[in-house]
Amino acid sequence: MASSLCALVLLACLSLVGCSGLLFYPEPGLPFTPERAGLNYRDIHLQATDGTRLHGWWLPAKPGVEVKGTVLHLHGNGGNLAWHLGGTYWLPEQGYQVLMLDYRGYGLSEGKPSLPAVYQDIDAAFGWLEQAPEVQGKPLILLGQSLGGALAVHYLSERPQRRAALHALVLDGVPASYRDSAQHALSTAWLTWPLQVPLSWLIPDDDSAIHAIAALEGLPLLILHSPDDEVLPFANGRLLYQAARPPRAFQATRGGHVQTFAEPAWRQLVLAFAGAPHTFIESAESASESP
Repeated sequence: MASSLCALVLLACLSLVGCSGLLFYPEPGLPFTPERAGLNYRDIHLQATDGTRLHGWWLPAKPGVEVKGTVLHLHGNGGNLAWHLGGTYWLPEQGYQVLMLDYRGYGLSEGKPSLPAVYQDIDAAFGWLEQAPEVQGKPLILLGQSLGGALAVHYLSERPQRRAALHALVLDGVPASYRDSAQHALSTAWLTWPLQVPLSWLIPDDDSAIHAIAALEGLPLLILHSPDDEVLPFANGRLLYQAARPPRAFQATRGGHVQTFAEPAWRQLVLAFAGAPHTFIESAESASESP
């Protein structure tokens, strides 16, 4: 009786929240700014096509360092910009300026996140970068972590003009399938384990990266995933790599979910890829073919 009641409550909650809303866990407000990490920054205010006002952070390259390019950072499904600074704080010192975006409902951005509305937020970020004087003439790289990477893949698969603007794409700890990732999460708790299949089928899967990544053929792609990832199993990265088309490379990393850049070696690897994507991929392919 108790388990049946729990099941009914869970199903009711899921139906009330809305299917795509189950992908997003925003935290409003910002507990700190990049100043805490000793970084220069400025607040960026954007507007989506439906009028939703969005907030981001612009991290300029460190003074005195040659600007090598621009990174658009799309974070995962929880928290807000402050909690995802670990993905980008190291880039300005290396000559990369960064635009960090909070989707609608996150941080200081207005609205409520959902699909497909959140793609308007990504489009607003691209639009801002298209006009920003400090970005022009420099390589543009998109770094998508966790859900942010999955959103990027689907968004870019339907917008060839945005793909053409990119120098390279880096995916870190990205779910291949929203539905499969939900089933995995449900399987880790005793309360939801018996319901993992029916509950996971409430998650929409059409926008999942696994269905769209082949359309990015021609865009240099680096996929990072850790076998230590406790949130999204390592198989996600492998599946995305297998579904992608050249030019692409896969790198197994270490550490917890999207904790990749706590390790200097992986920061250096991404810098090598960003500096010369095709050369990096050719080298990776040659290494994998060596006996």
